[in-house]
Amino acid sequence: MTDEKDLNDNEIIALRRSALEGLRKAGNPFPNDFRREHLASELIENYAGLAKEELEAELPAALVAGRIVLRRVMGKASFLTLQDVSGRIQLYVRQDEIGAPAYETFKAWDLGDIVGAGGTMMKTNKGELTVSVKDIRLLTKSLRPLPDKHKGLTDTETRYRQRYLDLMVNEDSREVFIKRSKIVEGIRRFLADRSFMEVETPMMQSLPGGATAAPFTTHYNALSRNMYLRVAPELNLKRLVVGGFERVFEINRNFRNEGMSTKHSPEFTMLEFYWAYADYSDLMDLTETMLRTLAMDVLGTMSLTYDGIEIDLSQPFSRMTMSEAIIAFHESIEAEHLKDLESTRALADRFGLASEETSGHGKLIMELFEELVEDRIEQPVFITAHPTEVSPLARRNDENPDVTDRFELFVMGKEIANGFSELNDAEDQAERFRQQVEARDAGDDEAMHFDEDYITALEYGPPPPAGEGLGIDRLVMLFTDSASIRDVVLFPHMRPKT
Repeated sequence: MTDEKDLNDNEIIALRRSALEGLRKAGNPFPNDFRREHLASELIENYAGLAKEELEAELPAALVAGRIVLRRVMGKASFLTLQDVSGRIQLYVRQDEIGAPAYETFKAWDLGDIVGAGGTMMKTNKGELTVSVKDIRLLTKSLRPLPDKHKGLTDTETRYRQRYLDLMVNEDSREVFIKRSKIVEGIRRFLADRSFMEVETPMMQSLPGGATAAPFTTHYNALSRNMYLRVAPELNLKRLVVGGFERVFEINRNFRNEGMSTKHSPEFTMLEFYWAYADYSDLMDLTETMLRTLAMDVLGTMSLTYDGIEIDLSQPFSRMTMSEAIIAFHESIEAEHLKDLESTRALADRFGLASEETSGHGKLIMELFEELVEDRIEQPVFITAHPTEVSPLARRNDENPDVTDRFELFVMGKEIANGFSELNDAEDQAERFRQQVEARDAGDDEAMHFDEDYITALEYGPPPPAGEGLGIDRLVMLFTDSASIRDVVLFPHMRPKT
């Protein structure tokens, strides 16, 4: 064991490289023939409840492997703590068990090294569950020191840039991504149990569609044409509904060439699903059930805490129109302030919104909601009746064609899901696309293109469907009480180091 406490990182690395040279001379210091049989969590579950005397009588075998994260190296007996994917387990290594030559070699190993060990289970006099080692091997030599065992890894930027190091030393980070995996697994199981079929659609598209967002552009050499990373899989999934797949879903990566914040990432993960012979009300009901199911499966409770505020998913989610929400969250605003373009523009001016002169009535209402309401929502709320002007793919409401049968689910100021009764009128959709093209020509680079093939698909007549997108990154943030989207993305994009 190298005494590293008074050395800087470069000096430690140099010493460890020197040690590695010696190991190479003695043989291959990176063997790959060790096969672990037991995880730390399994040993703890099976034997932690047994008394010291019971373990001494039974002597259950253990074959473990992991990274050295703690150590107390003494004269002829030492304690190590190994960390594997499931947790930590203590090892007791004695010279008289493994032999003097092996023990001398063992004492030169460092924190961070990967080792494999076999032995029997025991408890120390203090009652600590421990593997009494009969044989131990170095499997991988670590050349860089671990972060300080007391301080851990606290620098946020380092945690994001070197996620492997973050996962190595921060149990909370490991737990976040374990929960993320369980959430995704739970979504798949929930939808499969309801006869939804998982599909895959292209990540490169000839036209960016399915959302109002600026795309990333790439070049397809074999086809000699520019392509776009998808902003959403929506139009392709709805083509599948036209083709007869009546319940489909995709857990997909989307790319939107927009800004970065604690709530937004240009690359993100979305669940998107489509359901024939259903409407947006059915989607809201399904979404409530899905979130409650996920909470119970992943957290074991429907009550969770985010930023110090308790969220009770067991209670029915509120439902209000966008205009109702603006009025409800601002006592000074009344229905008459939102009744037409003139009054709504005056209201926007009163709150200092820098809206474009060309913005219509519906867009102004959306801007007011985003500016005045979004961040104030805490408990789950379905916001419905989005203006048709800002919902180019949603079905118009039968009673009020100025709004659509659409909802967004907000929790703690974040949009978690967006769904609507899908527009299956080919002529109406074509007109909406034309309006989007006009907006694009006027300078809106987030407006949609005219997708002629999608119009052709609609002309064959799809069954009336409903569809929804649910942001998995934000859902994981909610379920893990994470303040930033980067905390729930394994490898977030970062600006270059300066």
